[in-house]
Amino acid sequence: MARRPEELLHLLTRAERLSVRRTQSVLEEFDCSVEAWRVLDLLSDGQGHNMTALAEHAFLPAPSLTKLIDQLVDQNLVFRRVDPADRRRVLAHLTPRGLERWQRLAREVRADWTGLEPLGDEDGKRLELLLDRLARTLEAGGSADARGRVSAGRAERAAGRGR
Repeated sequence: MARRPEELLHLLTRAERLSVRRTQSVLEEFDCSVEAWRVLDLLSDGQGHNMTALAEHAFLPAPSLTKLIDQLVDQNLVFRRVDPADRRRVLAHLTPRGLERWQRLAREVRADWTGLEPLGDEDGKRLELLLDRLARTLEAGGSADARGRVSAGRAERAAGRGR
């Protein structure tokens, strides 16, 4: 790694906070939080998602997600249904109003970021691939080789520490 971990962490945190702040300023016009936008974004695929997937996507603890989903249900943006594959689970879906809301929010956020154009298409795609590889490596607890594969020894040592 070219930079020390603390330098990379600082750059990632700074970029994330500035990105969220910018996006939040757009969403505030629609009385929407970044977390709600993330939930609507995941549900926009029409598949329905369980609470665990939504919590991970929105970066929220389960109790906070439940409160947010309750608010989105009250606003008629989201509805819940029992998962037909596992009747013990509940799936959240967008209502037609929720889909319209997500489309408008996504359009506004994209328009705001299009004017910014921090990176060209090629650099943007490369950054996305690198950040995805870094996240997968950190999740696995190992180190990645040039093709993004995680080394078994490092991942096994990390797993052993968790016991």
